[in-house]
Amino acid sequence: MAAELDFSPPEIPEPTFMENVLRYGLFFGAIFQLICVLAIILPVSKSHKADSDSFEPKNSETVKKPKATAPQISKKPKKETKKKR
Repeated sequence: MAAELDFSPPEIPEPTFMENVLRYGLFFGAIFQLICVLAIILPVSKSHKADSDSFEPKNSETVKKPKATAPQISKKPKKETKKKR
């Protein structure tokens, strides 16, 4: 009776390429979510942010003044009517 029992581990097929991609993608997504939650919970000091901004060189796009937009001619002015009481 003891000779009839099979105590060998069950056969588990090797994971396919897509299963590996899915597994590691889920791990990456979980780590990314933890980083995002920690970024919300842990405050960042304002002085560090100001220091890093002062060292950044300004590119030509930020130096240029924004152009004033011309009023649109195609829009018709609204008629002003008095409220009837």
